[in-house]
Amino acid sequence: MKEKEFDLAAINAMNAGTMMEGLGIEYLEAYPGFMKARMPVDHRTYQPMGLLHGGATIALAETLASVGSALMVDLDQFNVVGQHVTANHIRSVRKGWVIAEAKTIHQGKTTHLWNIDVKDETGHLISSCRITIFIVKKRH
Repeated sequence: MKEKEFDLAAINAMNAGTMMEGLGIEYLEAYPGFMKARMPVDHRTYQPMGLLHGGATIALAETLASVGSALMVDLDQFNVVGQHVTANHIRSVRKGWVIAEAKTIHQGKTTHLWNIDVKDETGHLISSCRITIFIVKKRH
C-alpha cells in the first residue's frame, strides 16, 4: 500500500518557467519513494529524425528522481543534486506520450538510488534509467 500522496498541483506548479515546462512534463502521481509523470512526444522532444530524443527521455527520468528525492528530505537542511545517470534506450517513439515511473531502490542518508522505466502509451518499455541523487547538507 502506498503512503499519502503529495500535492500534485503544487508539484506541477514548480515547473513554471523551467525546462520541465518547456518539455511538457506533467506529474501524475507522487508518493514517498515513487513518482509518475508523462511527457509528450512532439516538436518539443523530437530529435531531427522525428523520434523522441534520448536527452529528453533522460531529462524526464532525472526530473522524477530529483523531485522525488526533494519530496523526501528537509529542503531547509539539504539540497538534492543528481550525481550519476545511466540510460538504456530500447525502442523509439514518434508520437503520443511517454509515461515514466520512478521508484527508489535505496534511500540512505547521503544518497538515493532511483530506477526509472519510461514506457509508451501501450506499455512498451522505451528506456530504463538508473539515477543516483546526492543528499547534501546546506551550509548556513
